[in-house]
Amino acid sequence: MTAKVIFNPYSNRWKSNERRVEVESALKSAGIAYELAATEGRHHGTELTVAAVNAGYSPIVAAGGDGTIGEVINGLFQAQGDGLLGPLGILPLGTANDLVHNVKLPLDLDGSVKAITGGKTRLMDVINLNGMVFGNNSGIGLEPYVTTIEKKMKHLKGLLRYLTAALLGIKDNPQWNVSMQWDGGEYQGPASLVSVGNGAVTGGLFYMAPHADPFDGKLTFLMGYRGTRLGALQLLPKLMQPEGNVVHEKDVMEVHATRLKIHLDKPAPAHMDGELFPEWMQDFEYTILPSKLQLLVP
Repeated sequence: MTAKVIFNPYSNRWKSNERRVEVESALKSAGIAYELAATEGRHHGTELTVAAVNAGYSPIVAAGGDGTIGEVINGLFQAQGDGLLGPLGILPLGTANDLVHNVKLPLDLDGSVKAITGGKTRLMDVINLNGMVFGNNSGIGLEPYVTTIEKKMKHLKGLLRYLTAALLGIKDNPQWNVSMQWDGGEYQGPASLVSVGNGAVTGGLFYMAPHADPFDGKLTFLMGYRGTRLGALQLLPKLMQPEGNVVHEKDVMEVHATRLKIHLDKPAPAHMDGELFPEWMQDFEYTILPSKLQLLVP
C-alpha cells in the first residue's frame, strides 16, 4: 500500500521546510511507497488526512510537530471514528516533539522511518474534547494564556521564549472560578489552570500532568490555584521537575479519570496539542478513548 505523508513546512518555525529533501530521501532509501502533501494553513492537515483515508492510503504519516500530529489524529477521527484510528506514523520535525518524547518514539529520521517500515503498532489512548480529539495535552487558563503571549514574541527563541512568556503570564496572574466533575469526584472554587494530559510533558519542559500515561486507559488532569503572583512564580520550577513534585503543593491536585467536565465563570483561553482555540471558552467535556490509535512504533 502507499503511505500518505502529511508534511507541515511551517513546523519548528519553517525549519522543517529546510528538511523536506532529507525527509523524502529517508523515505525513498527505506523503500517506502508514498505520496507527500504539504499543508497550507491551519486545519489543512485534518482535511488532507480525511481525503487520504477515503482514498485508501495507508499508513498516514504526520511529518511535523505536535500541532501537525494533532491535526492528523483529528483527520483520522473524522474518517475512522467508529473504529480504530490509523495506522499512524510520525516523523518528528517540531520544536518540542512532546508526543514523541512521551511515547518514547525515535527523534531521528532514520529511526522514525524504520518504525514506519517495521509495521509494528501499539494501541494508544486519545482524548475527546467537545467532539475533537488530541493525543498529548490540553490546557485551560494560565498555560494557554502564556501561549497567547509567546505567540506574539518575534525575536526570542527556544527555552528563553517560553520562560519569558511564562513570567509575563504570571505577572498578569489570571484566575477563574471553576466547577469540575469527574468519576466519583467534583470541585468548585478558584483555579489558575487546568491541564488535561494523555502524556506527561508539554511545551518541551513542563510536566503539566506528570503521571499521565498514554497507554493506561485514563486521562490525567492537574488543577492548580495560586492567588498571588509570588505563589504562581514559586510553582513554575515545580512544573519543570520530572519527579512530579508539583502535585504535592498546596492547592494543587492530580487526578486520573475517564471523563472530566468543566465550567468556568468567565471565558478563558484554551489549547489542544499546543494549538490555541480561536475563541476563549467556558465549557469543556473531556472523555478518554482507550486503545483507540494504532501508532507505528519500533
